[in-house]
Amino acid sequence: MAHGSSEKIVSTRVICLVIMLTSINLALNYVMIGIPNVKLMDLIVFLSGYLMGLVPGILVGVLTWLVYGTLNPFGFNLIILAATCSSETIYAVFGWLLKKLNIGSDIITLLDINGRKFWFTSLKFGLIGFLATSIYDLITNIASVVIVGLSPIMAIISGVWFALIHEVSNFAFFFFGCIPLITALKKVLPEKEVIEL
Repeated sequence: MAHGSSEKIVSTRVICLVIMLTSINLALNYVMIGIPNVKLMDLIVFLSGYLMGLVPGILVGVLTWLVYGTLNPFGFNLIILAATCSSETIYAVFGWLLKKLNIGSDIITLLDINGRKFWFTSLKFGLIGFLATSIYDLITNIASVVIVGLSPIMAIISGVWFALIHEVSNFAFFFFGCIPLITALKKVLPEKEVIEL
C-alpha cells in the first residue's frame, strides 16, 4: 500500500474499547432488566460516539442490541430487533455531532469547571439525551404497530408511559453522567477514531 494513501482503518485499541463498552452495556442491561425502559446503555452508546467517533459509537449500539435483543428473557422478535438496532444508532450520531459542535469538549476535569458552567453543560447533555430518546421511542413504538397491528397513533398512545419513563431516566443519566464519564473515559480512550495508513 502506498505511503500517501488516504485509506483508514479502525485501530486495535478502538476495537478493544468497542468490545469492552459493549460488554459493559450487556452486563448493565441484564442487571437492570427488571426495571422496564431504564438502562444506562443509551448513555454509553452516546459517549462512545462522542469520544471515539461515529463508527465505533454505532458499533457499540448495534452489537449491544444484537446480543441483548436476541438473548432476552422477554423474548425475541426480528422486527423489534431491527428497530432497536437501527434506532440505537441515534445516540451515537448525537454524541458524534455534539463533539463536532464542541459541546462539552472543553471539559478537562471536574475541578476545572465552575459551578454554573458545569450545570449548564450538564443541562445541555440532559436535554440532548431526552431528545434522542424521544426520537428512539417514536421509532420503536411505531415498529410495534407491525407486530401488534395497532394504528400508529394507538401504538404511540399505548407506549407513552414506557416512553416517558425512558425519556426522564435518560435525561437524568445524561445530566448526571456525561461530564463525569467523559472526564474519566478521556483518560483511556484514543484521541482519534481511525489511524491513517
